Amino acid sequence: MGFYVASNRMLTALAVGVFFAVFLAPAVAQSGRARATADVDLSARLKEVEGNPKLLEELLKTGQKVAAVCSNCHGDGGNSSKPDVPNLAGQNSAYLLEQVRQFAEGQRRNPFMEGMIKALKSDEKIGMVLFYTRQTVTGHKTNASAVLQARGKDYFNKICWRCHAEDGHGNDKFARIAGQQPVYLEATLKRYRTGAGARTDALMAASTKLMTDADIDAVVAYVSSMP
Repeated sequence: MGFYVASNRMLTALAVGVFFAVFLAPAVAQSGRARATADVDLSARLKEVEGNPKLLEELLKTGQKVAAVCSNCHGDGGNSSKPDVPNLAGQNSAYLLEQVRQFAEGQRRNPFMEGMIKALKSDEKIGMVLFYTRQTVTGHKTNASAVLQARGKDYFNKICWRCHAEDGHGNDKFARIAGQQPVYLEATLKRYRTGAGARTDALMAASTKLMTDADIDAVVAYVSSMP
């Protein structure tokens, strides 16, 4: 078992290394002003970039190149084509950057994501975040009934809006969930409800603790259809 786990980790590390060398390194090399993450306050750097039009334009170009690699999982422009992979389009910049930081520091766990993000310098991370923030969520066609969506809307308006806002767009601390992938939303809500996995949040745990599967189905139907 120990050898099997170690082998899997080695294969993951190798895959990340090859992926970076072939696809990501050219994009990273383009940004001569990129800084190492260790000595940079990412939140402060994000604000600096957002307040500097010339630097913002430069990092948006870098971010677009990085996002071209990420499109293999997160889709073109951050609209995922994989039901269990989240959309990044239209996400709040400060929130998304915090998730990037958590992956880099192992607070959110996914071997491939951790490896990819650790390979990026700070300005590549910020450029990628800013690029995705400016993309439009395409939304989803749903087969859910009007009745189910209405039930989800009612639940959302009683509970979820307090953090995620009435339009589901969230803010710097809470995710935009409007137009998110239904399968990803369902899995995430159920993980918070059961406390499974490394990712925890006291507010989400409390909010989902009493949700039934039917409640989750309704909220997912409504939220995934929001613009």
